[in-house]
Amino acid sequence: MRYLEGVSEAFQNPWQFLLSFFLALLVILIVTKLLCKCAAKAQAKAKIREAQQRREVAMKKMEAAVERLKQQAPKVDPEHILSLSLKELAHQLRQGSLSPDSVLWVYMEKALKVHSELNCLTDYLEDCEVRVQELKQQPKEKRGLLYGVPVSLKDPYDYKGHDSTCGMAYFLGKPAEEDGVIVKVLKSQGAVPFVKTNIPQTLLSFDCSNPIFGQTVHPQNSKKTPGGSTGGEGALLASGGSIMGMGTDTGGSIRIPSAFCGIYGIKFTGYRISYNGVNSSIKGKKTVTTMAGPMAQDVDSLVLISQVLLSDYMYKLDPTVPPMPFRKEVYSSTQPLRIGYVETDGYTQPSPSMIRAVREVSEKLQAAGHEVIPFSVSRIEYMMKKLYVPGIYADGGKTLLEKLCGDIIDPSISSIISALQLPAFVKCLLSWILRPTVCLENRGWGFIKGMGTQRENGA
Repeated sequence: MRYLEGVSEAFQNPWQFLLSFFLALLVILIVTKLLCKCAAKAQAKAKIREAQQRREVAMKKMEAAVERLKQQAPKVDPEHILSLSLKELAHQLRQGSLSPDSVLWVYMEKALKVHSELNCLTDYLEDCEVRVQELKQQPKEKRGLLYGVPVSLKDPYDYKGHDSTCGMAYFLGKPAEEDGVIVKVLKSQGAVPFVKTNIPQTLLSFDCSNPIFGQTVHPQNSKKTPGGSTGGEGALLASGGSIMGMGTDTGGSIRIPSAFCGIYGIKFTGYRISYNGVNSSIKGKKTVTTMAGPMAQDVDSLVLISQVLLSDYMYKLDPTVPPMPFRKEVYSSTQPLRIGYVETDGYTQPSPSMIRAVREVSEKLQAAGHEVIPFSVSRIEYMMKKLYVPGIYADGGKTLLEKLCGDIIDPSISSIISALQLPAFVKCLLSWILRPTVCLENRGWGFIKGMGTQRENGA
């Protein structure tokens, strides 16, 4: 009877009944969403703990491998090997005056020491020990340009059996099924990949920190950043823990750590080399092109690596790359060139040391007989505000936020993630309110702050 009376009363007050129903449904939805978030966060934390433990085990395996190789490989002077340039090291390895296993343990030992000080490694590629033994069986005439040379890889490069994390819990426990194209090309020329290096969470920061592997610091000052996103590579190379490495660059991710750490790097023109087998936190970007590129300790090393990468084998593995091989005759030519340069793009302010460097290079090129022409970059503000940033976050950050669901957000990207999480109507309102004040801000600092850099640079 009471039940029937309740039903009768509900029909007598339908609006009140509907309001109660929708309020109850809203509460259920909110509670369900909170429970899902809590479950996702717990899962992410568990995956992070497992990844941290895997790295500890990997570093111990690396230490054990160093001791094994020390016992088995020919005796060498580590300081002598570490003092060689890439060109000299590769030559001595090809000629047989140095053994690949000796060189490997020297660089592994140095990398471990650097890592203990800077926290720059994320993984040890343990099959490198087997690889050097296989290389030793090769006859001299079949040895490639990078025969026996140890190579470090930025975290997102796919290496069979290892995670390409991008500093995100989402990608943990998803090892690559095969090597990426660039890794295959390097191996085809005898290179020995042996470690992966640290990056910022999502790769969209000029810092080098993530919740899985922590903060990488600058080689000369632990209170500063080595730059990002290829910061682990920059720190390792600058400290002598690797002789060559591979990075990626969307808006400075090779160039910034190279400048901060005092090494050399190249961001190739879009689609100049293959990007197949390199992971990304945001796939499918078309208006903004991310490129792979080498990093090393001198310019000659970059030339040698470019010769290796721009090869017929890469074009065979990835037919989407235009077949434009390295032309040594053009590189070696002494004919005068026409070279354009800019001192500033009019949007970000270069430091006095950068302007001085550009002017000194321009003067030396002119003295060498080249024609040097200053030019200005047009509509740079439009490009940055209307093409670059919107090109990265074309979906309003939806894809990125989905991958970060439940993840711990690193301070290096917290500001941009907070902005992406705002409701659309709030973004529009803030844009309308802040537009007049944004025009008065320092444009360079505003952009860097927006990308989430909160640590001092290492310049």
